[in-house]
Amino acid sequence: MSESNQFPEIIIAKWSERFFAWLIDFVIISVISTIAISSIFGSIDYDFNEKFFWAEMTQFIPTSVIFFGYWVILEYLKGQTIGKKILNLKITNMHGKKPDLKGVIISSFGKAFLLPIDVGLGWIFTNEKRQRIFNKIGDTIIIKIKNPNSNINDIKYKKD
Repeated sequence: MSESNQFPEIIIAKWSERFFAWLIDFVIISVISTIAISSIFGSIDYDFNEKFFWAEMTQFIPTSVIFFGYWVILEYLKGQTIGKKILNLKITNMHGKKPDLKGVIISSFGKAFLLPIDVGLGWIFTNEKRQRIFNKIGDTIIIKIKNPNSNINDIKYKKD
């Protein structure tokens, strides 16, 4: 048996693919949240003063909560958001199987509320699994889907 057939491989998604999946999700949820927030709070007048700052802050918190809910629900139930599905990516645990709810919540929290810090520290302290800090804490990875029905017991990690 050749080495490539000895262990199933998990293809770790590229940072660029993950970014484009996030960007697709960002656009979708931003449009939805802007419509929802403006229908609840009315339109926000963006004149550049203290009122503008507080208007931005009041929109940031509910939008982040919407992002958080979107990621937790879709990634826990399906393993994929719309962006990940389009780019053939999936969130899994470290063994390529469905992540537990705790791991998805931790990973989603980092994306929804602390993304620049999460990604920045992930790049600085990157490892072979290309994890953001909150992926690492939640024991999750983002993989490229090749064969979603394979039985994974022993794993050989491979960068795409």
